[in-house]
Amino acid sequence: GSVVASYPYDDSPTHKPTGVYSKSADDEVFRYLAKAYASNHPIMRTGTPNCPGEEGETFQDGITNGAQWYDVEGGMQDYNYVWANCFEITLELTCCKYPPTSQLQQEWENNRESLLAFIEKV
Repeated sequence: GSVVASYPYDDSPTHKPTGVYSKSADDEVFRYLAKAYASNHPIMRTGTPNCPGEEGETFQDGITNGAQWYDVEGGMQDYNYVWANCFEITLELTCCKYPPTSQLQQEWENNRESLLAFIEKV
């Protein structure tokens, strides 16, 4: 896991594992939506999630193009965009994929304003 808003494309023509910005025709819209979420999240907006084992990982403004982060061939986000015209972003909300129950209230607090801002933009 991580704490970042990722947007299409997740796949790149070269399928290089990382570092290829794979721009969609609607790149500006996706960046706008991703920033709307990230800028309201207390950790995501810093761009430094500090996840164990990935302490050096950073994301400018708390967002990333999927393929630039890591290439995913055949992902649902890209499929839905290409074949159904769905504008989806992927939200990585915590370093831990399955946070303990004791942390769920804090996760809600971290994401509440972001979710409301995102819904307003949509």
